[in-house]
Amino acid sequence: MLAYPSSIDLSSGTLRYLTTRLRAWQRKIGTRWRRLPAGRQALLALAHLRCGDTYARLAAGFGIGVATVYRYIREAIDVLAAAAPTLTEAMKTVRAKAFVILDGTLLPIDRIAADTPYYSGKHKRHGMNIQVLTDPFGRLLWASLALPGSAHDLTAARRHGIDALAEADVKCWADKAYQGAGRSVRVPFRGRRLKRWKRRHNSTRAKIRCLGEQAMATLKGWRLLRKLRCSTNRITDIVNAVVVLHHAST
Repeated sequence: MLAYPSSIDLSSGTLRYLTTRLRAWQRKIGTRWRRLPAGRQALLALAHLRCGDTYARLAAGFGIGVATVYRYIREAIDVLAAAAPTLTEAMKTVRAKAFVILDGTLLPIDRIAADTPYYSGKHKRHGMNIQVLTDPFGRLLWASLALPGSAHDLTAARRHGIDALAEADVKCWADKAYQGAGRSVRVPFRGRRLKRWKRRHNSTRAKIRCLGEQAMATLKGWRLLRKLRCSTNRITDIVNAVVVLHHAST
């Protein structure tokens, strides 16, 4: 087996944060001995999430079994996901913002054509629908539960309780997919032959919404999310773990 040194484009603060949480969890459950200390387990989990390294590759690199890699990564993700903010908790931060940006994305998954509920007609691929809220600077505030890719963005947003924005009287910018979401969610004008002032209005709104694309780039920066090959039941926890690590590094 050949080996070579590699790197993870994350700060040491992110590693320390996850290590601290893992140590606290191990004290809570009374762990006495492990093949890897908390620091190495944190590095293992970050390599999987950030670089998308497979269990087999990580097992060879860390000198442990594939089953042990699976258990360690699952434990780290569960610990992180438990700290992710709910929409109710995120609303405390949202109320302090001038406005927020709502957007959805499709996380590709490894499925076959028979898995119809996961197929997105818009993106022409199988995946899971994720809704996110970002602040005016494009920083992630909240990520929703993962729904099958066939779910429309507006349907998904309503299912996740995005009406809370209207109740809190928070301004929200979104794209055309959210037509009918309510007065608090501002969307562009639709149509091909728009008046000049409507086109200018759409152009201004597009400049605001493009900041939300930074959040999507942040998510896709974690290479595991570019092609998920795990159970669809685990995707929500993986996304929440990424959100928590994002907050810890900013």
